[in-house]
Amino acid sequence: MAAVLAVVLAAVLAVCGAECPTAADLKPDNGTQLCAQLYTQNSVYYDECCAGSSLSVLPDSDVPYMPTGWSGKVSSLVVGKRCELKVWSKAGKTGTKKTFSAGSFPRLQEVRRGLFLNWNNAIRSYYCKCS
Repeated sequence: MAAVLAVVLAAVLAVCGAECPTAADLKPDNGTQLCAQLYTQNSVYYDECCAGSSLSVLPDSDVPYMPTGWSGKVSSLVVGKRCELKVWSKAGKTGTKKTFSAGSFPRLQEVRRGLFLNWNNAIRSYYCKCS
C-alpha cells in the first residue's frame, strides 16, 4: 500500500510541476551563475510554488527600482549557492530590509516583515551578490 501511495504521489508531483529549484540549480543555459530567481506566483501547495513569470538576477545586480511590472509582484524566490539577496520594501532601497541567503523561499507570505506584515508582493528594490 505504501509503495502504491508513493508512486501516486510522485505522479501527482510530476504533473503539478512548478516546484522551486534548489540553490544549486540556478544556472542559465550559457553556464554562468545566477544570483537569484524571482517568481510572481506561489501556491498553498509547496510543489506548485515558483510559478508564473520569472526574473533572473545576475551577481552584483543593484536594482533600486524594479523593472516594469515587477514592483510588488514577487511571491517566491530562490537564491543561488554562495549568494545573498538583499531586498527592500520601498523603491530606492528604502523601507524595511531583509537579507535572503542561499536557498528556496517558495511562500514569501510565510517570511515575516515586522509584526503584522510579510514579504509577499512587497519587494520594491534589491541588491544581489555572490562570493
